[in-house]
Amino acid sequence: MTAEAERTRTSRWQALPAWIRIGILYLVARLITTGMLAAASAMSGPRSRFGVSPGIGNLMLGWDAQWYWFTALNGYPTTLPLTDTGQVAENQWAFMPVYAYLAQIIGTPVGSWGVGAVLISLVAGYLCALVLHRIWRTRLEPDAAMWAVVFFVSAPLAALFEVGYAEALGLLWLVLILWCVVRRRYGWMYLLIPLFGFTRPGVLALALFLGLFGIWRFVRRRTEPLHAAEVVHIVVLAAWAAVVGFAWQVIAGLVTGDANAYLTTELAWRRNWLPDSTSAFAPFDGFLQGVAFWFSTWGLSATVAYVALAVLVVAIAALLIFEPHVRRVGVEVRLWSASYLVYLFAVFFPQSSIFRLLFPLSPLWGALAVPRSRAWRVVVLVCCLVGQSLWIYNMYALGDTYWRIP
Repeated sequence: MTAEAERTRTSRWQALPAWIRIGILYLVARLITTGMLAAASAMSGPRSRFGVSPGIGNLMLGWDAQWYWFTALNGYPTTLPLTDTGQVAENQWAFMPVYAYLAQIIGTPVGSWGVGAVLISLVAGYLCALVLHRIWRTRLEPDAAMWAVVFFVSAPLAALFEVGYAEALGLLWLVLILWCVVRRRYGWMYLLIPLFGFTRPGVLALALFLGLFGIWRFVRRRTEPLHAAEVVHIVVLAAWAAVVGFAWQVIAGLVTGDANAYLTTELAWRRNWLPDSTSAFAPFDGFLQGVAFWFSTWGLSATVAYVALAVLVVAIAALLIFEPHVRRVGVEVRLWSASYLVYLFAVFFPQSSIFRLLFPLSPLWGALAVPRSRAWRVVVLVCCLVGQSLWIYNMYALGDTYWRIP
């Protein structure tokens, strides 16, 4: 192809509206993901939880999708189920209601909850790409913003746009909230915060984010005037996010008569890795236990584990504060990322689901698109696709052990 023909093709591409270009990129990425899921189905064997050649549909509605479907069908238990040893067993209270019931509403006309669930993920993923592109365009050059979209729709966890998980819908509410903060338009956040909070856990991180953002706005008030109305919005919205963050625990307690119903339900999953664990929830305890568990599994001491964790925390903090490409995506994205990571450290027991739980950090893809080198961007894209294929292969083609759980 001649240079002139290349310029003509590029010009025609750029002349298309952004929503069409993003739609084309999203469609191509989804076809690639579907091909990977088809390959995973063909490779699935008798040791896999899905069995031999289960078909793409069964993969899309596997794992937690079954819990969302069960929740939509049966609701939430008024009495917590118990194991043979008398501990609270895994149950529906670990899964928020918005995605489960919205999938039921959308899927009812065709008689399939699964169709509704996958359709929500597909549409939400595309809308996430549109909103993220707008966020990135406020900070990055047009080509960098579009490359960030390419990375996002092709990311290692991009299969979440085609399976019955609430991640895509939860991310949509989140990026809309971030867009409101970037634009300093706070009104819609009063609705978006409960939608986010009752779709996926993590809204308490939003309370921390708004608190940090409010401090940053106060410090920078001479550069960007801070009006009283904005102060009120930020304070009230931070409090609103905290209320929503604890609301599900209160609801579970009122329905079951057990004030710790939600927390003990979440801890039930931890016993998949620590069968003898009977401790109550304590902030940061799960992450510390998890780090010690994995390092001992690998034959390393707890001291090494905690030193490695400390180094990781310092490295992440330095990355978010000082790394120039990360700084380019804006203080809102950086403060959200820091807040969410603190939240994960506080509540999560690290295991293979950590990759999925990092999904709300998707706005950081913009940082990887900042370098203008085409070679760099192609390498990042290849790494995304390789990571996606490995994740799908391990979680869906194999899915045969405790460290292959999405």
